[in-house]
Amino acid sequence: MKRKITEKLIAWKNNANHKPLVLQGARQVGKSYTLEEFGKEYYNNYVRVSLDLVPDVRNFLKENINPLEIIAYLESLYNTRIVPYETLIILDEIQDCKRALLALKYFQEEYPQYDIVAAGSLLGVAVNRGKDANGYDFEDTSIVRNESEEEFSFPVGKVDELTLYPMDFEEFLWATDNHVLASKIREHYIKDEAMPESVHKMALDLYQKYLVVGGMPECVKKFVDTYSYIECRAVQQAILNGYDADMSKYATPATAVKIRACWNSIPAQLAKENKKFQYKLAKKGGTAKIFGEAINWLILSGIVLKCRLVSHGYIPLAAYEDDSDFKIYVSDVGLLGAKAQMPVQMLLNAVDTDNTFLGSVVENYVGQALKSNGMDLRYWKNDNTAELEFVIQDELDVIPVEVKKGARVKAISMNSFVQGYQSKIAYRISSKNFGVGNNIKSIPLYAVFCIDFKR
Repeated sequence: MKRKITEKLIAWKNNANHKPLVLQGARQVGKSYTLEEFGKEYYNNYVRVSLDLVPDVRNFLKENINPLEIIAYLESLYNTRIVPYETLIILDEIQDCKRALLALKYFQEEYPQYDIVAAGSLLGVAVNRGKDANGYDFEDTSIVRNESEEEFSFPVGKVDELTLYPMDFEEFLWATDNHVLASKIREHYIKDEAMPESVHKMALDLYQKYLVVGGMPECVKKFVDTYSYIECRAVQQAILNGYDADMSKYATPATAVKIRACWNSIPAQLAKENKKFQYKLAKKGGTAKIFGEAINWLILSGIVLKCRLVSHGYIPLAAYEDDSDFKIYVSDVGLLGAKAQMPVQMLLNAVDTDNTFLGSVVENYVGQALKSNGMDLRYWKNDNTAELEFVIQDELDVIPVEVKKGARVKAISMNSFVQGYQSKIAYRISSKNFGVGNNIKSIPLYAVFCIDFKR
């Protein structure tokens, strides 16, 4: 399946001064598959080392991290020549071997001609163990790994970094052989020109299917192969079970309990009218001091996305963040539906069904799309009742974003923001067609992937 990150991997390869690359992302988002396909397509050969499954390599690295010795050892172990510029070395699950992470520094300093990509699902957890959501140390350093007695040290400045997210709706369209529709959506987004009504309805129908299937590659492939939502939900449940197992593997029992409490509370958090994360929903009497590290674990693992409150719509938005007030989304909307046990038939009628939680699912979908396009997630509310789902910054412009699950829209909160901060343009995301009026750009729900300021 075609992934957008491949373009970034090609750019990395073609950069004469590239460093070893660290590819992060939640488990099961397709890191290993994408890197193997990249190695097959753009190199003469590749060597993939699964550091969680090959103890021989971990044992070797404990004694020796000389780059040439490592190359010679891997050549012997895999019976494959490793040639500079022609062979891609993939070090998978690098969070299970801190010495491999350290070795990247020496490859960059001494032998940059070797192309190395390290992938890690829980690397952020390993490197930031014992820190809360603000990066401060806890007295109880409770995150554990295979090498719990030693600290990880990230080779800052010695590696390039990328993050892989679940497949967005455009990638879903590619996977379901709707390339022409994906191109048409981008074309109409740029021109602010309404789609033909029949095409608009078809795109909305596919978007609603995406709410069920989500963007986890294995789930998308299962849908393409079987067209069965039951099969998709089975795959999603297996992924959720894997996340639960990681909580036990990479945290002490006491911390794992807190992580699960926060994780399991997310559907209830999003079901509220006020979606601010409340620790008391994780456990009665819960506080930031008790659950701060657990929230940070979920964020660093890539399982959830954090959306911070901004008190003002001034530039830079980062200067007005209130980190004590935030919302938590699941990194994949399909997993949210499975975790909340949302009936498939309701998601397939998400535009018309009158259900409060559907609004939260749609908001989660939009947040996921914005994050995968490299935007920091922020929302705004004033001292009264006005609240906007998202606020994004495009260089010198602050853009308010209103999200509606259907065609019924009201602009009270948006008007309050626009008047208060003299916004040049505002985005309204709903089931309505493309268009512009009163400085409000109407973006259909299926076109959120087009909001990308880097293009």
